[in-house]
Formats: sequence, structure tokens, C-alpha cells
Amino acid sequence: MKHVPGLKENWKQFSFLGINQGLAWSANVIMKIDLAGEKDRGLAMGLNEFAGYLAVAIVAFVTGWIAAEVGLRPYPFYLGIFLAFLGLFMTIFLVRDTAPFVEYESSNSAETRVKKNLFYEVSIGNRNLQSVSQAGLMTNFKDGMAWGAFPLFLAASGLTMTQIGIVVAVYPAFWGILQIVTGKISDYTGRKKILWMGMLLQAAVLLIFPFLEHFSAFILAAALLGTGTAMVYPTFLAAIADLSHPIDRAESIGVFRLWRDGGYAIGAIFSGVIADMYDIHLAIVLTGILVLISALWIIIRMNRLNEPVS
Repeated sequence: MKHVPGLKENWKQFSFLGINQGLAWSANVIMKIDLAGEKDRGLAMGLNEFAGYLAVAIVAFVTGWIAAEVGLRPYPFYLGIFLAFLGLFMTIFLVRDTAPFVEYESSNSAETRVKKNLFYEVSIGNRNLQSVSQAGLMTNFKDGMAWGAFPLFLAASGLTMTQIGIVVAVYPAFWGILQIVTGKISDYTGRKKILWMGMLLQAAVLLIFPFLEHFSAFILAAALLGTGTAMVYPTFLAAIADLSHPIDRAESIGVFRLWRDGGYAIGAIFSGVIADMYDIHLAIVLTGILVLISALWIIIRMNRLNEPVS
């Protein structure tokens, strides 16, 4: 580790970026839920996640273009600095706090406030919140595996670098765009149904992925995997909001995001260990089995959110 220049400075910078995500993005999600109301939470979360991924794609393209034209440092970073100050300005002067909406909703909420430890309730104590939390963890567990294992597997399958790039890009493209539709669908179908269907679709793709051979088949699999992820991603957040008292909502979503985003690290480590000890095929299949168990967990354990939101 000592031979890596600037490592100490870099981890500090990335730590601040992580803190920013935890504060700004979580607050952004919670405020949209506060504003949307019960009937449109899925749509609000779908639009929010779509906008986030679209922004990542646009800024990645623009900064790449800037780097190619004028160099890697410092000009691409100027865009990030400008956007950070623009967001700060808008937050201070244009955005209104949503606390009054929470107070109004609290007076009409059918949910009761959690008197026990809320971390415990979201993680273990409440069977419905627990079901959503474990599914969120397993969804990102799958992504932690996929980002590392898929390119290696595709290269071993004989695909060119261009083909690998297309397959890997198709997955987040379907995931990002379809969230506009899937979020709203969950408002009509109820959260549980679209959650277990989305998890089941992801599991099915992972279980067949190691046995595919042709480029077109990999494209189709990536599209279906993105569709399954799009079905669950905005629905997770809407479901946590449905199941929590408005006053408990912010903390409940924070606990859920701890488990969901922790899945990235756990999945990456798991798949790396399995791939080193055995092979990538087994890492993908075992991940598919775990995601399948997660889908069954939702079907069996959740006893709420069977009906559309009234």
C-alpha cells in the first residue's frame, strides 16, 4: 500500500463524497416522499432515481470530453465545483423545508410511531420492514458481484471490448430509464407484488447468465436484469415510507439505505472470494440463488402491501 502515491489524501476526499451522499441524497429522497403523498410515492421515487442516474451519465460524458480536450486536471473538476455551489445556492434560497408536510401527514397517519429502537425494527423486529431491508441488501449484493464479475466473464466468453461495453451499459440503461414506469406501477399494484416479481426476475437472469454464449443473448439478459432492478429500486423506498410513521420516516429510510448500500461491499467481497476459490460461474450462480431466496423471503414474510395504495 505504501507505493501508492496520494493514497491518504484520496481516501479522505472519497470519505467526504460518501458523507455528502449520506446527507444530501438521503435528504433529497425523504423530501420527495414528504411532498409526493401516499398515492404517488412510487412515481416520485422512480423520477428521483431516473434523474440521478441520468445526471451521472451526462456528467460522466461531459467530464470525459473535457478531460480529452484540455487534460485530466484541473478542468473536469471545475464542473463538479460549480454544480456543488449551484446545489448549495438552490438549497439555501429556493428549496423549502418539508417539515409542515410531515406534520400534516402525521395527524392523519394510520401507522403508529415505533417506541422501540428504530434500527432494530427496520433491521430485524418488523417483519415487513425487515423483508424490504434484506431485499435491498441482496439487490446491491448482486450489483457488487456484477460490476466485477460480468466484464471478466464476458471477456472469457470471447466478447470484444466493444461488445462488453455495450452489454455492461445496457443493464444500467434499462435500470435507470424504466424506473419512471415501474415506480408508478407499484402505486397501482401494491409494493409487495412488484418487489417479489422484480427480485425473482433478477434471480432468473443470474441463474441462466453463466450458460449463455452469444452476444445477443447477453444483451437480452442485461436488459432483463436492468428491468428487474428497476422494478424494485424505487419501490424499496416507497415501501419503507408506507410502513413507517411520518415522524419515523427519515430514520427508517436511513437504516434501510445502510443495509441496501452495504450490499455493494458484501457482494463484491463474496464474489471475489468465490471466484478466486472456484470460478466466476459459481459466483454468479450462488448470487442468483441468494437473490431467489430473497424473493421467496418477501413472498412468505411480508404480510402488508398486498393491495394497491388507496
